[in-house]
Amino acid sequence: MALKATVNKAHIQVSDMDRHYYETLSMTVAQHPSETDKRMMVRLLAYVLNANEDLTFTKGLSEDSEPEIWQKDYSEQILLWIDLGEVDEKRIKKACSSAQQVKIYTYRSSTDIWWQKIENKLHGYDNLQVIAFDPDQCEQMASYVARSMDLTCTIDTGQIWLSNAENSMQVTTTFLKQ
Repeated sequence: MALKATVNKAHIQVSDMDRHYYETLSMTVAQHPSETDKRMMVRLLAYVLNANEDLTFTKGLSEDSEPEIWQKDYSEQILLWIDLGEVDEKRIKKACSSAQQVKIYTYRSSTDIWWQKIENKLHGYDNLQVIAFDPDQCEQMASYVARSMDLTCTIDTGQIWLSNAENSMQVTTTFLKQ
């Protein structure tokens, strides 16, 4: 018998002063049986950092041909493709040719090694951004996971603050490619 996804509910008060986006997001986040709490929180934060009315989670780990998150226009053209982790070069190139904008969010301690191997192969892709989250902070974010989450995310001049009722933390990002 196959394991089923864990269903988590998230209510996130977003105050993004950089984009002038202020919204309370209520969403259901399906966590694949093989997805860690850390990865799910990175996925949730990537969604929040790019939140808009047309952004949606995809089948993610269950479907190789789709990103984790995307934004499409009315004609089904992919405006934004968001992937997580240390994505292989072939997938990145496919994403860059399929979407107007591509963002890769990395969160592992091995990101530096991965980036050294792949960086020179991606110079010609002007629609690509690669953003690294601090791996230790991602571990801390994993402690925020619950079946029902009430979170607050504040973004101001590139600084990200994430909190729940008990804890608050700053999430550091490093742009590997802008």
